[in-house]
Amino acid sequence: MADVMEKSADNGVNAAPARPNIGDEQAAAILLLLFSEDEAAQILSRLEPDEVQQLSKVMYSVADIGAPEINVVLDRFVDRARHRTTVGYKADLQIESMLTAALGEQRAEAIVSRTAPKKKAAPNLEPLKWMASKDIVAMIEDEHPQIAALVLSFLSSDSAAEVLKLLPESEQDDIVYRLATLGKVSTDAIGTIEQLLNAFHAPQASAPVETGGNSASEIAAIMNLIGKKQSKRVIKSLAKRDKGIAGAIEDQMFTFADLVTLEVKDLGTVMRGVDNDSLVPALKGADDQLRERILGCMSSRAAQTLEDEIEERGPIPMADVIEAQRQVVAHARKLADNGEIVIGGSSDEYL
Repeated sequence: MADVMEKSADNGVNAAPARPNIGDEQAAAILLLLFSEDEAAQILSRLEPDEVQQLSKVMYSVADIGAPEINVVLDRFVDRARHRTTVGYKADLQIESMLTAALGEQRAEAIVSRTAPKKKAAPNLEPLKWMASKDIVAMIEDEHPQIAALVLSFLSSDSAAEVLKLLPESEQDDIVYRLATLGKVSTDAIGTIEQLLNAFHAPQASAPVETGGNSASEIAAIMNLIGKKQSKRVIKSLAKRDKGIAGAIEDQMFTFADLVTLEVKDLGTVMRGVDNDSLVPALKGADDQLRERILGCMSSRAAQTLEDEIEERGPIPMADVIEAQRQVVAHARKLADNGEIVIGGSSDEYL
């Protein structure tokens, strides 16, 4: 922890030391250290794995803090607490209690059943987030591809990509297809995974869950992380089964917004192959950073001409913007396939 204790002199007299500069992560870590072990454990149990890991790291770094830092953290906590209210805390129990007192138990239950928001089933595959990729693979490698797809659907993109890379290549496209078309999950499937988790001594959670197919963007994130060769092979195999799903995933693997990641030289190559009739509406839907980067890879004269055309065109239908951006991305993909540019920053990240 980098404590900043500044002193300033005024006519030779030292002023009071400045308050320590403590970040939010450090403050959270210090607060946890002030709780009892049981209290801290209850808080940590409600966090995501990466949050627990980060907090653990920070707790070690602030283990030797002193009273000034503790006072700063406690003052900050009290100050923020003043701006919060208890409205909403266990509001469902409070509302049900009020209705029961006013209407009686039977009528209150009828009102609650008609007005209370439907509660979502709690996912019971949380332990998967804490398992190493090799252990997940060992757990599912002999299972039906549908089970493998369901397991992947509960993992983050980077974890799912790591698991997918470790699974047999002959099964990868089938698993990705099932992941993209995953519908409601039966209790039998959930029970199977619970049994597999128990076999690996993972803690069992509470209730079954229903899930839908993963979005194309989520699966595209996985494809981008498994490497160019594997993703290209999976997409090609997937297209034989369902061109629509394969195309939707491929469209999300490199989007118009991703042009900002190109090297200036490669971006210039793309722009030279796109006429202003497409570029003007495409840039209408671009954020400032991407627009500046595209204009920056052009000559001053060409950039000014393009800016003037954008200004003169006025409002453009969203459908035209999306189609123009699609054409620019298609051109970039074609150049990448021909080896003229590299998209994604390396030769093994994007199609």
